[in-house]
Amino acid sequence: MDEIDDILELHDHPPLSSPVLIVALEGWIDAGVAASGAMAALLDSLDVAPYGSFETDELLDHRARRPTMRLVDGLVTELAWPAIEIGAAVDALGNHILLLHGAEPDHGWGRFCEAVTDLALDLDVRMIVGLGAYPAPTPHTRGCQLALTSPSLRLVETHTGFVRGTVDVPAGIQAALEMAAHEEGLEALSLWAQIPHYLSGMSYPLGSIALLDGIERVTGLTLPSNSLTEEASATRARIDQLVDGNSQHEEMVRQLEEAVDSLPATSEIGSLPTGEELAAEFQEFLREQGNS
Repeated sequence: MDEIDDILELHDHPPLSSPVLIVALEGWIDAGVAASGAMAALLDSLDVAPYGSFETDELLDHRARRPTMRLVDGLVTELAWPAIEIGAAVDALGNHILLLHGAEPDHGWGRFCEAVTDLALDLDVRMIVGLGAYPAPTPHTRGCQLALTSPSLRLVETHTGFVRGTVDVPAGIQAALEMAAHEEGLEALSLWAQIPHYLSGMSYPLGSIALLDGIERVTGLTLPSNSLTEEASATRARIDQLVDGNSQHEEMVRQLEEAVDSLPATSEIGSLPTGEELAAEFQEFLREQGNS
């Protein structure tokens, strides 16, 4: 075992060859839990071995991210602490992958980014890919679009077919990590799934599938997504069942379709149900289905 800084402990592992580092940290902007769903699919589908662990006492506020205590008949049997970990895996073609997952650091961002970039330089990481998702005025009846962001103009111009936006927004740790990596000459970008605004508060596996497809597009990796396909189909069927027969919901979806299908989008959304209203109805619908 070895250490980079004193916040990252490395575990014994066979050598890696120019891996891709995929990053999805809890607390990062993640509408429809699309990014965490994509990371979970990779962790479940790939043969992932532990590669490194961060010292979370130095990075997390445990009053904000408390450990989970397991009680069995009054007996405390386990205390599970939030973690930030790196796993190593290979894709179907033998390409090496690193998966950085867990909780977004509450503090020590500079040290965290330095530790990650130092590791990336030591391992000759060929690209860092962050995952995120945000709510957008898009219907569930259309494919999930991806936006791409990067501090590298070359990467933004090279990878076409992604949404490009201009906006000032609060940044997550991934933005700090991208900037630190870029300053060290490492290729770094983020992929963002656009989640229908009325579904952003619940699981939207189609967004996770889109992110995995996006990773393949920008890296050349071959990644599994079959575990999400059935879930995505079931989710789509439930949403369609909720929308069908409700004239307001049908009209909202129709206008969103027109806006997305027009280039540039020129349709204006009129007086329709808000995303919060439709999301609340959808959650109630799912509860009723579970009790039937």
